[in-house]
Amino acid sequence: MQLDTIVSAVKAACESRTPLRIRGAGCKDFYGGLLAGEVLDVSAHRGIVAYEPTELYITAKCGTPLAEIEVALAENGQMLAFEPPHFGSATVGGCIAAGLSGPRRQQAGAVRDFVLGVKLIDGTGQMLNFGGQVMKNVAGYDVSRLIAGSLGTLGVIAEVTLKVLPRPVAEATLVFECDAAEAIRRLNDWGGQPLPISASFWHDGKLWLRLSGAQAAVEAATSKLGGNSTVNPEKHWNSIREQTHPAFAASPLWRLALPSTAPCPELDGLRAIEWGGALRWYAGAVDGDHAAVRAIAASLGGHAVLYRAPESLRCLEGPFAPLPPALLALHRRLKKAFDPQGILNPGRLYAEF
Repeated sequence: MQLDTIVSAVKAACESRTPLRIRGAGCKDFYGGLLAGEVLDVSAHRGIVAYEPTELYITAKCGTPLAEIEVALAENGQMLAFEPPHFGSATVGGCIAAGLSGPRRQQAGAVRDFVLGVKLIDGTGQMLNFGGQVMKNVAGYDVSRLIAGSLGTLGVIAEVTLKVLPRPVAEATLVFECDAAEAIRRLNDWGGQPLPISASFWHDGKLWLRLSGAQAAVEAATSKLGGNSTVNPEKHWNSIREQTHPAFAASPLWRLALPSTAPCPELDGLRAIEWGGALRWYAGAVDGDHAAVRAIAASLGGHAVLYRAPESLRCLEGPFAPLPPALLALHRRLKKAFDPQGILNPGRLYAEF
């Protein structure tokens, strides 16, 4: 697909005020709010534009499958360190738009931390360029990172440039038997020590810990921490990254982002703990009261997302926590600036947009 075709489609939609639903592989349709508008399929706009292993960056068109990018990186011993989920056939555009990170996020950072630049088609069909290929090119307000997690409401991501990192020399996975409260205590204790922890996951009385780094560092940490290492690391962490692990087999599924030191909320249905205690997964809600879930998360200094649920429920309750008036006003101004007619993925992030 030629880029001009996408631009023309957006311009025509803007002129006729026709809502557009931007779609790559469609593997994240479960996430976010309303799916509305004529489908603008960008999956054919694909291919790696530039890859410089020595400069640690890769540029790809929006419809490029993540699998294709990761094969190219693996040939040079490199990776997307935020470990984005594939969910079968994810594209790099959808990866950035959704802003979802995998298990290694607790060590490496989130999606937006690796976005160096984007080529964006705004809601009027205008082509915009933000950022560059190296971090020093970013000056002022970093709009390229703003696009991460915006769910296509600010523009169609035509191309994206991402920072890549070398794969760790050594890795080991340890398993410990403990309850949720003990897991949180241990994770915070270990988090304050110079240990090469790259991922953690608690479920059903077991805590898995992944160590990544230099061989000597991994061996020293393994010796210090103990634990059981009888697990297939690749299979286990892949099941968490792709959310095929039994812990994610629930609907509705809530995702609570909390301070890592926060105690276990007074909620039933705890399914998993990730990111050193900062991410908690829950099934269902308190007597079906979604406002109560969000209130409990807020009382602990965090927020709750209705991550996976029937579309009717997501649209009724809203997947994301309501914004304070000042922040909502800022979001509306950004939406107006990038998409004045409000045609791009309307309602996908917030019903107010």
